[in-house]
Amino acid sequence: MKCRVLLSLFLLFLIPNCFAQTSPATPKRPPIVGVAHIGLRTDDIAAARKFYGGVLGFQEPFSLDKLPEDGTGLLLTYFKVNDHQYIEVFPELKDPKQDRLSHISFETTDIDQLHAYLKAQGVKVPEKLEPMQDGNRGFDVFDPDGHDVEFIQYMPGSIHSRNFGKFLPDSRISQRMIHVGVVVKHRAAADHFYKDILGFQETWHGGMDDKSTDWVDMRVPDGTDWLEYMLNVQNPDPKELGVMHHFALGVPSVNSSYQGLLKHDFKPEEKPEIGRDGKWQLNLYDPNFTRVELMEPKPVQKPCCSEMKQ
Repeated sequence: MKCRVLLSLFLLFLIPNCFAQTSPATPKRPPIVGVAHIGLRTDDIAAARKFYGGVLGFQEPFSLDKLPEDGTGLLLTYFKVNDHQYIEVFPELKDPKQDRLSHISFETTDIDQLHAYLKAQGVKVPEKLEPMQDGNRGFDVFDPDGHDVEFIQYMPGSIHSRNFGKFLPDSRISQRMIHVGVVVKHRAAADHFYKDILGFQETWHGGMDDKSTDWVDMRVPDGTDWLEYMLNVQNPDPKELGVMHHFALGVPSVNSSYQGLLKHDFKPEEKPEIGRDGKWQLNLYDPNFTRVELMEPKPVQKPCCSEMKQ
């Protein structure tokens, strides 16, 4: 009888430990290192080329046509900011009220692990990673506000990697996209997705007055770029939405960039100013109202509302 009791106790100890050793571990989040690109819609590809190529000086190294099953013609074209960052322009704006923002994209170092991690966190992801037309690997999810958020890993042999070090003229207005901005209706839901799951961290928040929070800067977990929440936006028209769904380009001197634009016969609608975050900035607008913000890296005066984390 005593032997049977000891055997039972041994089995009770052994079986749970066997399961603990063989159960799969929860996937860890791989690095998310920065903004990869912003995708924008236009109804005038020639005007977009004149602005992004001619005014801002970004070269257009390659483009993609639609796959046969999707029709014919141009799918998108790329304007290169640096080897890892692009402005993608899609000639698919069909309605004046349509959002100009197609999607935002972040770069990761391990797309398969990120796919497994997000799935384990309950985020709806594609069942499997399909080949991408540009030769990279990636997938899309939707954030709580319905924005299309793409994650991408640059792969050897892709059209991007084959052109590393090329199409980077010194004359381009900026060498770095430092943030993208999207409208956020419910901050708590956005925080759960971007902060709790993806690991983004708040670095600053501010508003039109010192007691308001209209913008929140959320830095990627493994880099310096950030996503800007645009809060308190109510029923925006297309032009206002273009102001909110924006991206920022880092420049050493906003005033020098402004003077350079004037010398090339482009007169911005606005003049340089110091923003509520204490940084010099200049707002430009593409032909379809999307705001392109030129911004200096460091504040020149004390930011409003909250301390700015470095």
